[in-house]
Amino acid sequence: MLDIDLSEVPTKGETNMGQWLASRNLGLVPVASPETFEWPGRFLGLRSDSSTWAVFFGVPPGIIYDPLAEPDEEKQDAAMDAAFVLAEHDPRRGTEPGSGTESVGTVELIALAAEAEGPMRAVSSAEAVEGRGLLGDRYERHAGTFSNPKGGGYDLTLVEAEALEELSAKGVELSPIEARRNIVVRGIALDELIGRRFRVGEVECYGQRRCEPCAHLERLTQPGVLRGLVHRGGLRADVLSSGRIRTGDSVEAPA
Repeated sequence: MLDIDLSEVPTKGETNMGQWLASRNLGLVPVASPETFEWPGRFLGLRSDSSTWAVFFGVPPGIIYDPLAEPDEEKQDAAMDAAFVLAEHDPRRGTEPGSGTESVGTVELIALAAEAEGPMRAVSSAEAVEGRGLLGDRYERHAGTFSNPKGGGYDLTLVEAEALEELSAKGVELSPIEARRNIVVRGIALDELIGRRFRVGEVECYGQRRCEPCAHLERLTQPGVLRGLVHRGGLRADVLSSGRIRTGDSVEAPA
């Protein structure tokens, strides 16, 4: 969870773990209702079926790491009796503003699904509707699995072709259309578009947040997708202007 080598973590006998985390501007926050807790990030959960701690991730949550389980024994959607989130004491400490990106990507695939959990179909172009999404897609009708008419980032989902290729290199085959994102792009880092306006062809969009993988996506595809796409699941965006998006269109944002 800290993205550091295990050798850098002191043992319980060597130091007070709370103080050690505090020295790194971190602390463990208990979750009031772990049985219903959902959060698109890593957190610690006490498994109900084994009373052991594991790292959970995604909405709905699934296990991405259990130190005491063999790979074939891991239960990806195990229930929790307790949970803790690792949080920064001061969100401003140690952060730096993004530098922006000058790269230009390309739309490789456009995909729609008429119903929640329904099959995705590839199209050569799609009409984007301001404030709604792609015409003919379940999210444009607010009928997607995670639709929220009052929330942001539910109009459009994008994913990098390179992320899917890296997943394949790890031995998990997931075709671009199976990723269940509306647009597959190549040549641009989607994380750099979070909090920024960008254009997909003639359509203006706004990057809201990462479109992280979850246990739901893994159930619809295959084991290994959740773990393999952590922080590489793509981008959730708002559609700010209506227009047509076509395969081959550029994806770019002002530097």
